[in-house]
Amino acid sequence: MRLDKFLKVSRLIKRRTLAKEVADQGRITVNGTKAKASSVIKVNDELQIRFGQKVVTVRVDLLKENAKKEETANMYTILKEEKLEKIEPQFIDDEA
Repeated sequence: MRLDKFLKVSRLIKRRTLAKEVADQGRITVNGTKAKASSVIKVNDELQIRFGQKVVTVRVDLLKENAKKEETANMYTILKEEKLEKIEPQFIDDEA
């Protein structure tokens, strides 16, 4: 399954287009390697996602093309959640 599709179906990121943007900015790694939105995700892959001042590390447990809201929690396991003290300059949106 594509990375952007997994992030949307699992509801880790709300929209697939947003998942693509985050991946294009280099804020997602799969098993320690920077990932593109089109990267193929497999069960037991470890994803690290940077959300502003937070970094979330999850393990992929289940791949589904469609999932109800209640089923999404079974698609991944949160391994680690870190809060960053300072925003790095490359992640500041100057256009806002």
